Parts: sequence; structure tokens; C-alpha cells
Amino acid sequence: MTLVRQAFRDQAKACAALGSPLMERLMAGLADRLTPGDPVSDRVLDWNGDASSRSDSVPLRLAGGLHALALSGQALDLAAIYRTEADPTETALATIRAHPAFLLDWLTTPPQTNEVRRSAVLIAAAHWLTARCGLPLVLSELGASAGLNLLWDHYALSIHGHSFGPASPALTLTPDWTGPLSPFATPTILDRRGTDLNPLDPVTHRLRLLAFLWPDQPERLARTRAALDLAARLRPPVDRIDAAEWLETRLATPIPGALHLIFHTVAWQYFPPATQARALAGIESAGQHAPLAHLSLEGDGQPPGAAITLTLWPGGKTIPLGRADFHGRWVDWKAPPP
Repeated sequence: MTLVRQAFRDQAKACAALGSPLMERLMAGLADRLTPGDPVSDRVLDWNGDASSRSDSVPLRLAGGLHALALSGQALDLAAIYRTEADPTETALATIRAHPAFLLDWLTTPPQTNEVRRSAVLIAAAHWLTARCGLPLVLSELGASAGLNLLWDHYALSIHGHSFGPASPALTLTPDWTGPLSPFATPTILDRRGTDLNPLDPVTHRLRLLAFLWPDQPERLARTRAALDLAARLRPPVDRIDAAEWLETRLATPIPGALHLIFHTVAWQYFPPATQARALAGIESAGQHAPLAHLSLEGDGQPPGAAITLTLWPGGKTIPLGRADFHGRWVDWKAPPP
């Protein structure tokens, strides 16, 4: 039980660092005041496994279920207090006691988001690659969730008055940007596809994708709603299969005259080591026969944020492109001239 409570306290600190004071209050409050005696609290406090964000992310599972109840109109008191600066803990505890079946079901699956602001890095990197290689792109996303970041070319990136992307974008990303601008070289997409062990549908799983966002970040919710509306129309294909197995099949038939861009954003850490090794071996092998790029936005244990890394074939040269916030709030772009 002590380790579970520590997971809530650690999550409170993470939420504070990521700009959600409401979630900080909720996580800290539940760490101190969640007590045995109802089915949901008993399930959480007696969690069989690692409850921390390094594994099962139990605090975020519970927070997502609570937010889903608020968004769906099943917990109006909770929805109301989420719109204030008050401590939501007591209302959340009452909601936990009132909706055991819903929350017990919600606790069975890990958090799954599709953070659209990470597409800022994808847009900048794709322009850089187009300027350097001059080839149209084939996109393969590992850990694609609902495929919202597979549609990055439908979004605009606005930096210091300069815009990258379509004239009428589905949404516009405005991260705090430091460093040079990426070149203005509009990418052409020939094909796109993703993989995920649990792909989410932008229509039937809309509530789930919104619920794991944080209630006091309305701009984040609005961006995701706009991206979900786009995905509901365009239906980016995401296959339910192991990433390495899928990638081997995908790389087996390269499209002549194209650069295959494989990318993942804060997903690699969730792949088993065997999947990671097999995927890297497949990428390395395919890079010997056709132009290929591997773009990674992943935590490396070196704060702040996540590292943006690009490896290019032929040659297998790795190029550090900078760092970015895990939620895409800022980008520190360090890419060399292409």
C-alpha cells in the first residue's frame, strides 16, 4: 500500500511539472486520503504489480476513469469542481464510491493518449528531411494509438510568425520554440500506416482518448477533439500487431524513389526489449537496400524533456535534432543545416 501511495505522490509531482495544478492536487489528495472500504479503493491500494508510471500507471488509470465520468455527464459534481481551483479530492472520493463498476472496468487497461502536440517535432523533421533528401515520404508509426500523429501533414506548425503546413490546417501547433527554423520544404506523403497492440478508434474510443487528458488543460482537449474529428473522416490505418513483426513486413516491399520515415513518440519505452531489438535489427537491415529514416522522440533519462534523434540510411548516421517537452509544449531545435 505504501508503494501505491508513493506512486500517487510521484504522479502529483509529474503533473505539476507538466502544467496541471488540478491534477497535482487530485493525485496528492488521493495519495493521502484514499482509504480501504469500497471496491475501487481496495483494488487500487492492493494493486498486484508496479503501480508507478514506470509500469502500470495506476494513478493515471484512476484519474482517467474519473475524468471519463465527468466528461460523459455521469458525475456532474466532479465536472463542476474540475472547472474551479478548489481541491477536488473529496468529490473524487465520493465519485469513486458511487461508480464502482465503471471505475473497476476502467482500471483494467493502461492509460493511452495520442498527444497531438508531438506532431510539431514530426512536422519540423519532415521538412528537414525533405530539404536534405528531396524524396517523397512513406510513413510508419510505431505505437500509433488512434493514428492522430500519423496525420501531422494536416496540421500547421507556427513558429515566430512563420507557418509550416497546409493553408487551411485542421489545427495549428504553437510550441515555445528555441533554435533555428526548419527549412521550408513541403513534404509529399505517398503512404502512411501505423501499428499498436491496442489501436483506438477515433469514434468509438473518443471518450477514452479525451479522458486521459487533464481537465484543467482545455486547449489540449480542444486540439485533441479537432484531431479526432479529422481522424474520424480520414481513418488513418493502424494495425493491431507487434511493432517489430509489423515493421519487418512493412519494410519488405519498399516503394521505389521514396524515403521511408519510421517514427515513434514516447512509445518506445513500452516495447519489450525483444521487440526493441528486433525492430532495430529490421530497420538496420532495410536501410542497406533503400533510403530510410528512423525518427525518435523518447525520454533518455536526461532532463528536461525527451531527446529528438534521427538516424539516416544509407550510412546509418545518427543526428541529434534537439529536445522537446513530453507533451510538446516546447521544442529546443538543434538540427544542423540539411
